[in-house]
Amino acid sequence: MKKNLFFLLLLTSLSITAFAQSVPGFGIKGGLNYNANGDYFEAISDNYQHPDRNVGFHIGLFGKVGNQIFFKPEVVYTSTKSDYNDDSFKMQKLDVPLLVGVKVIGPLNVFAGPAFQYILDTEFENITIDDVDKDLTVGLNFGIGVNFKKVGLDLRYERGFSDNEATFLDNNGISTNRIATRPDQLILSLSLLI
Repeated sequence: MKKNLFFLLLLTSLSITAFAQSVPGFGIKGGLNYNANGDYFEAISDNYQHPDRNVGFHIGLFGKVGNQIFFKPEVVYTSTKSDYNDDSFKMQKLDVPLLVGVKVIGPLNVFAGPAFQYILDTEFENITIDDVDKDLTVGLNFGIGVNFKKVGLDLRYERGFSDNEATFLDNNGISTNRIATRPDQLILSLSLLI
């Protein structure tokens, strides 16, 4: 998986660097995520818990080329948290959306594209989870945005194409529990062209 992460980062870095040389440029972005990581399945029963949605955050870099029709690759560090009754699941990940957009009217634009997710770290109530099915997964990212010269604001929705689960032993060390690690989320971002 380290090779996949390296290749993904290299490809995105090269894309952003190439686009930084062309108009309109590259920049920084950050914002809030309203997310739910996924259902929590207890091994001792058929019960499962839906997560309470929480607010997380993200910060990263983006490149943008084109005006009326544009391509916008991003590299974003994201932190999410979901609550399951008395327990919390925290996840840090690297997101790489590769978006294609169209300027609609004035500063308004719409965009969509694949979003690659690489899980950096997971923790479920002070238990570090090492057994994640896939560290690298693919999802869909789509949304709407407005751009005023160097400042942009966008709202998007992200959803995974497939399930991804982490497994861990319960507090007794007896049974194996599972939790989904591919969140669906609403993402609000503020961006600045440099």
